[in-house]
Parts: sequence; C-alpha cells; structure tokens
Amino acid sequence: MPPISRGFRGRRPQADPSRIPPGQYLTHDFPVLSYGPTPHTSLDQWSLAIDGAVDSGASWSWEELTALPAEMFTVDIHCVTKWSKLDTMWTGVSLDTLLETVETEADYVTAWSDGGYTTNVPLADLTDGQAWIAYEYAGQPLAPEHGGPARLLVPHLYFWKSAKWVRGLTLTLEDEPGFWEVNGYHDYGDPWREQRYQGD
Repeated sequence: MPPISRGFRGRRPQADPSRIPPGQYLTHDFPVLSYGPTPHTSLDQWSLAIDGAVDSGASWSWEELTALPAEMFTVDIHCVTKWSKLDTMWTGVSLDTLLETVETEADYVTAWSDGGYTTNVPLADLTDGQAWIAYEYAGQPLAPEHGGPARLLVPHLYFWKSAKWVRGLTLTLEDEPGFWEVNGYHDYGDPWREQRYQGD
C-alpha cells in the first residue's frame, strides 16, 4: 500500500497560462483571508462616501447605491498569497458612475473600510471601466467574509487593493500608503509584474 500524504488534495486545476500571472496558481475555491474580525454592518446603517480633495463630497445610503445603474461583469482575480480565480461573476456600480458626482484635481485615492482597513490606489486605476463597488457575487448578496455588504473591486491589481467592507474613498493630492503598504506590501501591486512587496 503506497504511503498517504495528509496534505495531498489532488492536482491543481489547469488553466490557460496567459490568464495566470507569474508565480500564481489556479484555484476553484474562494479563499477567505482577512486581517482582524469580520465586520457586520446592517444595511440601514451602511453608507458610502467620497471625500477629501474634492469640490464637494458625496455619499450614498445602501438604497441609493443599489438604485444606481448596476453592471454585471466577469473578471479574473489574483491574490498576493499566489492564488488566482478565473471568471468570477459580480454585480456592482462602476466607479465611473460614482466619480461623475465630484470635481477633483487629485491623483490618488485611499479606500477605507469598516474595521479600520485602508489601501491606496491611483485614481487612474479606478476609472475607465476598471473598478466597481461590488455588492453581489455569483448572483447572490456578497457574503461578509468576502467583504459584504460591499467591497471595492479593482481586479487588475492584487486583491488586497480590492478593499473589503468599503465605506469610503478619500481623494488625495499625494500618495498615502494604506495598511498593508505601510507594512511592506508593494505600493501599486501589479500581478503581472509580481509587485507583491516593496522593492519588487
């Protein structure tokens, strides 16, 4: 009888290598990775704000956000811990729609979340159909462990940039590193350039 390895779970799934960034592997699961406890904010207490270096800020209640034109979209996502998940299906509001309401000369955004999490993203990476406030996954309300009721979704960057439990976007004139960036993660986080950590 051959020896049994307790860690063996079969071969990793195969995928078109052109869709998997360097150093990543494909998963069909949706791993849950979070720093700190999972917030649970009731929808009647939830709101989303855009503030900072803007002529006039804007905010939306849950009812107001979900009444905006929604998009259903399918994207690949890539975690800095090296898993990639292909063809993930989401529903949400494009950042282009939200940013139409503000005038700004800012070049950067700090996304902030329930639980105190922050992450920085260049404003140019949130426009032109590149980012959303997502509130459904695979046709169902986004589960709290995956960032529900709503998360920022910036799929062309490593997934820590897609802030879970997002509550606001603060526009800034200067780049202001967020939680993981201050703790050694790359400031930008391009999966195709393996920008995991500072200096990559």
